[in-house]
Amino acid sequence: MDIHIPPMKVIIEKYLKYLAVEKNASPHTITSYRNDLNSFLTFCADQEQQENDLVTVQSVTRLTIRLWLGDLSDKGLAKSSIARKVATLRSFFKYCFKRGHIDKNPAQLLVVPKKDKTLPKTVNSSDIERMMDSINTETPSGRQDKALLELFYGTGIRLSELIQLNLSEVDLRNNQIIVTGKGNKQRIIPLGNKAATALKEHLKTKEKLFGNQTDNDATKGLFHSAHGQRMYARNAQRIVEKYLTKTSEVTQKSPHVLRHSFATHMLDNGADIRIIKEFLGHANLAATQIYTHTSVERLKNVYENAHPRAKT
Repeated sequence: MDIHIPPMKVIIEKYLKYLAVEKNASPHTITSYRNDLNSFLTFCADQEQQENDLVTVQSVTRLTIRLWLGDLSDKGLAKSSIARKVATLRSFFKYCFKRGHIDKNPAQLLVVPKKDKTLPKTVNSSDIERMMDSINTETPSGRQDKALLELFYGTGIRLSELIQLNLSEVDLRNNQIIVTGKGNKQRIIPLGNKAATALKEHLKTKEKLFGNQTDNDATKGLFHSAHGQRMYARNAQRIVEKYLTKTSEVTQKSPHVLRHSFATHMLDNGADIRIIKEFLGHANLAATQIYTHTSVERLKNVYENAHPRAKT
């Protein structure tokens, strides 16, 4: 090897330092890029039948990269993981080209594989009823749990939006809430009777949830965690998981599942998808379209199980 051509291993370390210092990349990002590039380096060494230390960036061709990606696919790697590795190589070889380590960028025309579309998990309406009925509302924390779950399912708001809700954003006279979504965009969402009733009951005993960590911000908040601080994300997730585990066999037990269920049940019962888009706070209709696929799949399942000639 020409002593003037640094091995790829050395350039990888320079690139990672560049990410950390000049791009202010997170430690997690740098670790991911390091793993991807070292995996690629090992593949190149195997292809060239030599040690890792002897592989140079000049020896890498577009075919080398495509063979590596094909090998990853053959090993069953998810498209989302392969897409991330493609992004890593594109960034790395762009750096190499700009720094003069290569004359031609072999990753320039790489296409990022489209990620597999996974349909959202939903909870059926009977399981939702059982979940709500299972809550012991004789205690302040139980009344809060009921209000939190009714709000998730009754409005379809995001977890981040729920924990940010303040008392001042709840209008029980008009049965509506003001939600601050992504990009600090606000939207008004109506409350159904059950969600409004649960909130009224919660507000009667809300102050009994205050504790030694209740500060001024917490008193403004709608929901509280242990010791009286404002509800935080993991606590809300645990509440949802607790009640869904008791009453549903759905594999995912998260606030997002209740959001999916809200949108799917609305669509199944005839709501216009453009209205659902506004409820969910989506910036464009494309993000809401996945719920149409969910409903089509549900119709297929009903047909296959109900029609005598649906199955052979």
